[in-house]
Amino acid sequence: MKDLQQLLDGIVDRAGPGEHVEAYGVDETDTTVKAYDGEVEALSSARTRGVGVRVISGGRVGYAYTADLGEAALAETLDEARANASVSTPDEANVLPRPDRDRPPADMPGLYDPAFEEVPAQAKVDAALALEAAARGAGPPVKGVDSATYGDGVRTAAIASTTGLRGSYTRCDAYVVVEVLAEADGASTSAYGLDMGRLLRDLDLEAAAAEAVLRATRLLGGRKPASAKVPIVFDPFVTASFLGVLAGALTAESVQKGRSLFAGRVGERVGGVHLTLVDDGSLMEGPAAAPWDGEGVATGRTPLIEDGVISGWLHNSYTAAKDGTASTGNASRAGFKSPPGVAPTNLFLAPGDEDQQALLARAGTGFYCQQVMGIHSGANPISGDFSVGAAGLMIRDGQLAEPVREAVIAGTIPEMLTGLGAVGSDLRFLPFGGGMGGATLLIEGMTLAGG
Repeated sequence: MKDLQQLLDGIVDRAGPGEHVEAYGVDETDTTVKAYDGEVEALSSARTRGVGVRVISGGRVGYAYTADLGEAALAETLDEARANASVSTPDEANVLPRPDRDRPPADMPGLYDPAFEEVPAQAKVDAALALEAAARGAGPPVKGVDSATYGDGVRTAAIASTTGLRGSYTRCDAYVVVEVLAEADGASTSAYGLDMGRLLRDLDLEAAAAEAVLRATRLLGGRKPASAKVPIVFDPFVTASFLGVLAGALTAESVQKGRSLFAGRVGERVGGVHLTLVDDGSLMEGPAAAPWDGEGVATGRTPLIEDGVISGWLHNSYTAAKDGTASTGNASRAGFKSPPGVAPTNLFLAPGDEDQQALLARAGTGFYCQQVMGIHSGANPISGDFSVGAAGLMIRDGQLAEPVREAVIAGTIPEMLTGLGAVGSDLRFLPFGGGMGGATLLIEGMTLAGG
């Protein structure tokens, strides 16, 4: 059977006069092992293969996809995309990107390690069991482990188009995540610990379990806080959650549709010189690293806020054409079944030089926010207002002190950016949540209230 790239080339070769055709293909296998109470609760391995075809003719765009990679099915998919294009509304911004000789995709061989294929299934099972055992073995007040998961995946993506874009890449990933339940005096808490890498051998199971245990047990006995306006220190997990909200306001699609509080504010200052927000799809350490995006455009470093000043938006080819600029390499697809949208890749605040303890010391008296609840419903990327549930610990004399639960932190995103006093040096990317990178943040003068 022809390989994925050859199949895509064959589709593009069938393009008619004046017709632009793009074929995008994916071949991926994901494995998940879940352990519970010393046993394997679930083990699954699934392979997904498919091709999506985009046709643009006269400014009209049509899309169709298939999981059947036979010649007849691929031909039918191309015809279906043509039919869909014929009834769509013309838009001159519907374009396919062209190769950029000045900015070719980077060579990223480190995304895939051939040793990935040699990891036996039993080793993956053993990893999940060992992760759960390490968490359960921490002793009281750990009550149990709600979930302990080992997962990995290998993914090949390929693209071809009538504009001359053509290429493929393969990446592999492995991760573990465990949720620990702790209980004392009739009250219970839970928290996650995790690690990620290319291969199983890159993962520190003991550290992931210890992280979950620490984060769960130190919240036991929490009480509602007194309402006050205090410095708040964000845990890296919380930072990543807020970046997910902020990202929605920094895509060109949101700006063009009037759904961003930053619309029309390029060049304006929104924070101090230590505030630099970057998206970088070429960053090897990030979970979304790739040489090119969902349209074949080279990924790279895109500053969105630089030294406290808004510098631009994330673009795919469509939004770039509407603004008369170039794509930033942020075309995003949810697999082969969808046409490209626009989204961040590896989004993070440029880390500073101080560790978490130094930021706690700078806070003096304040609140360490370890968890937020309801952030996607409680934070509005259009108005910038947010009010979300929180749990964590008070900070006394620069040290973590008594636990806090049923708290609420409230404010606005502009106030949060203005009040950002420091970014910690502890940047880490999370395997979930769209490639967000979290670091400890010190934010001055936020509102903390009892729930």
